[in-house]
Amino acid sequence: MPTNLTEGDAAPAFELDNDRGERVRLDDLRGQWVVLYWYPKDDTPGCTTEACEIRDNWQMLSGEAALFGISPDSVKSHVRFRDKFNLPFPLLADSEHAVSERYGVWGPKTFAGHEYMGVDRATFIIDPEGKLAKIFPKVSPAGHALEIASALKELKSAR
Repeated sequence: MPTNLTEGDAAPAFELDNDRGERVRLDDLRGQWVVLYWYPKDDTPGCTTEACEIRDNWQMLSGEAALFGISPDSVKSHVRFRDKFNLPFPLLADSEHAVSERYGVWGPKTFAGHEYMGVDRATFIIDPEGKLAKIFPKVSPAGHALEIASALKELKSAR
């Protein structure tokens, strides 16, 4: 896994609820840079590291793109996670994992000898025309916020 998508492909459309009680549609974000980062589960060690690093680098990232965290957790779970760690960016609930499947990040995983279905940690940067400009298929939580910032800077300067 992840993904059957490649850079240059049109980003799959989606419509998901966020932790602020709003419906987010990719089509409504056309004309701006968008970062979608998938993470497996709210309030787990790796996911907390990744979210808090993005929070801690928010001043550098916030003016560069609309950034969203996505996991299969519920809106209610996202609200708790956001409030506990004071996350300044929206979290999208993909409880039915339909969007995760379209982006190729939902599939079999193994932990402690048990196989289950879940999300692979991955990030997609979408350009203002709705194309996938950069895909990070295997993400390490520590340091990823700076990878996102660097990629955005590089992509924008190449335009």
